[in-house]
Amino acid sequence: MGLSSAALEGGCSRAGCREGATWRIDWRNPKIHSEDRVKTWLACDEHVEYLRDFLASRSFPVRVAAFEATDAAPAAPLGRDARSGGEGA
Repeated sequence: MGLSSAALEGGCSRAGCREGATWRIDWRNPKIHSEDRVKTWLACDEHVEYLRDFLASRSFPVRVAAFEATDAAPAAPLGRDARSGGEGA
């Protein structure tokens, strides 16, 4: 699954934040999404931990990686081993 048009602009996904994104957070809800359905939130440096922890506290598989403005889709499906939050955060 690719990024939404708002995410392609590179803004942080935290409500009310207008900072540019430096991190991408790929996640899925295993109760309703198959392994190939991954959603992506973007985060600035200030909110990456907050957003990652919000998802991880719900036991969602989460992967955090540096955001590149050219990113269009997650690198690979998220598995159970991705819950730790991935690299960088």
